[in-house]
Amino acid sequence: MEIGAPHIDATAEPVAEMDRLGDEIAELSAHLDAATAHWLELIREFDARGGWNRGFRSCAHWLAWCVGLDLGAARERVRVARALGALPRLADALARGELSYAKVRALTRVATPEIEERLLAVGRAGTACHVERIVRGWRRVDALAEARETTPRHTSRALHVYEDEDGMVVIRGRLTPEAGAVLKQALAAARETVYRKGRGMDAASSAEDVPAETSSMAQQQADALALLAETALHHGIDPGSPGERYQVVVHVDAPVLTDPEAPGQSVLEGGTHVSAETCRRLACATRAG
Repeated sequence: MEIGAPHIDATAEPVAEMDRLGDEIAELSAHLDAATAHWLELIREFDARGGWNRGFRSCAHWLAWCVGLDLGAARERVRVARALGALPRLADALARGELSYAKVRALTRVATPEIEERLLAVGRAGTACHVERIVRGWRRVDALAEARETTPRHTSRALHVYEDEDGMVVIRGRLTPEAGAVLKQALAAARETVYRKGRGMDAASSAEDVPAETSSMAQQQADALALLAETALHHGIDPGSPGERYQVVVHVDAPVLTDPEAPGQSVLEGGTHVSAETCRRLACATRAG
C-alpha cells in the first residue's frame, strides 16, 4: 500500500455513500443553475428599466458594487443576461439545470435565434471545456465569413449627388450599416430641431403639446439633411477657415430680399434659380448667426 494514501475498502456501504454524495452534488448544481437563470432574468429587467442609473456608470458597475463581483465578471453577467432575452431555449435549459452557466456563457458568444437549437445540442453533448473549444472555432469561422461579407459591402458604399432638370438636387446612395445608423440618428435629431424651430418651442417643451407637423416624413427628412449640412459647415468641418472655403454663394439683387415682386434675380453660383423666400430665410439665418 502506498504510504500516506488513504485506503478505502470497496465495500457496498462506502460505494453507496459516494453515490449518494455525488447525486446530491449534481442535484445542488442543477438548483444553482436554476437560481442563476432567475438571477439573470432579474438582472436583465433591472438593466432594461435603468435601475442602476442612480450614480453608477452602467449596470455592471452597479452589480460589482452590490454583490461584490469583479467588474469583468459583472460585465459578463450583464452580457449573458441580455443575450438570453433573445434565446429562450438556452434560457430554459439553464433554468432546468440542463446546461451549466459556464456552457451558456460560452454559447451566448455566438448564439442567434436561427442557430440556437444547434448550439443547444452542442451544449448538451459536451463538457464546458468542449463547448468553449467549439465556440472558439465557431467564432473564427464567423470572423472569416464576416470579413468576406463585409469587404465587398464596404467597397460598394457610394453617394451620388446631382441636379435634376428643374434644379432640384437628387441624392442617392448606399452606406455601411454603421454609417447608416449614425446618419439616421443625426436626421432624427435634426428633424426634432427643425420641428421645434418651426413651432417656436424651447428645449423644455414637449412635442406632444403642439399640433402634428403638416410636412410629410420625406419633406422633414429633406429639411433635416439641409440642417445637418449647414451645421457641419458652421461648426468647423471645413479644414480651412470655417464657412469660407466651402461657402454656398447665392447671387441676389437686394430689392428681392424685401419684396418678392421686385425686379431682380437670385441664383446659385452655377446659375440655378433660388426662390426669394429662400434667400430671405438664408439672410435672416446669417444675421441671427
